[in-house]
Amino acid sequence: MIKGLCITPPVLGRISIGKMVEKNGRRLPEKDDQFTITSQVQTQEGWAPHPLDAIYRKASPSEKLRTIPVTVMFSEPDLNLRASYCFFDRHAGRPLCSGNGIHCRRLTSEGVSSLPCPGPDTCEFGHGQCKPYGRLNVQIDAADELGTFVFRTTGYNSIRTLTARLQYYQAASGGLLPSLPLELRLRGKSTAQSHRTPIYYVDLTIREGITLEGAIQQAQELHLRRQEAGFDQLALDSAAKAGLANGLFEESEEEFSEVKDEFFAAEGPPEAASLPKGGLSAKVSSRLKSKT
Repeated sequence: MIKGLCITPPVLGRISIGKMVEKNGRRLPEKDDQFTITSQVQTQEGWAPHPLDAIYRKASPSEKLRTIPVTVMFSEPDLNLRASYCFFDRHAGRPLCSGNGIHCRRLTSEGVSSLPCPGPDTCEFGHGQCKPYGRLNVQIDAADELGTFVFRTTGYNSIRTLTARLQYYQAASGGLLPSLPLELRLRGKSTAQSHRTPIYYVDLTIREGITLEGAIQQAQELHLRRQEAGFDQLALDSAAKAGLANGLFEESEEEFSEVKDEFFAAEGPPEAASLPKGGLSAKVSSRLKSKT
């Protein structure tokens, strides 16, 4: 295994809530009230739809894709949903620091350092621009049992809800989380911060028409069939954990532009997060000097 390369679950496509639109000569993200399942191929119009998008959209009464039947690959909830506080270089979409509120990995002028993580509210390095960032991998098409679709989000509501659901279902099923019939569900809510207009977040539930007890019974049956076939869930989880720990940050260089377009294009690059001409090393060095 190449050291320093984060080995993530194989990705077949993306799940998003929204799309890129052209406004005044700029490509900007536009939020939507439905899911979109895309492939990993980009065209002039944006990400090409995955064939599964049309299949599930036609199955919806309104043809708006608001639920997607899924399963997860791993027993440990944190392997399916990796969430952390992240500070990005908003010019390039490159992660500079990633932490969990206790410890962080930060790119400094000396390389990557392990440091205490005070959280986004009191972190001097992030200057208030550190935000939660989550990556959820789910399986949609059983034809590829090790392939996944990735949903990225910086929303507190989605991250909090998905984290709770994964942990609760793992506990309630007695450790049979990967065998449960689940579905991603788009939910709406309004708050004072949203000026009473709806905002959308992602939830993970038992599939419609199945009770929790029925889902657990199905999971037990699938788990037994997998055991009889020699499927080793513990070894799969262990391999995934080792692969994710092998790299400094999960995003590869080819994904930086995706992160930038999806989460920062509409905000514009703040001065504190800009990348000076001297490069990343000069940027980090100037930050460190300003604090001494």
